[in-house]
Amino acid sequence: MNWVKVCALTDLTPDVGAAARVGDEQVALFYLPQLSPAVYALDNWDPLGEAFVISRGIVGDQGGIPCVASPLYKHHYQLADGRCLEESAVALRVWPVRLDGGEVYIQSRGG
Repeated sequence: MNWVKVCALTDLTPDVGAAARVGDEQVALFYLPQLSPAVYALDNWDPLGEAFVISRGIVGDQGGIPCVASPLYKHHYQLADGRCLEESAVALRVWPVRLDGGEVYIQSRGG
């Protein structure tokens, strides 16, 4: 697995999602400067709504758990591990994130 530069941290708006294409994957990035880690990368595909929309979701928390609510059916996905709070059998893929010199990197599954 390789680390792939996705964007500069300044390209991300705090508390708002952004979509990025990394190889053949669509990744939803979330920058929450009040948390550690501050940047999360999840699959942009909503498996319940069957659309690439997770980056457009509302960021917040459920019971203190940082999450994003899908804009389609409002299911909440944990930012740390991608698990759906309402449907325990459903989860989004997550990517390890690294910040280096103001740049955002994710660990790509590709070569």
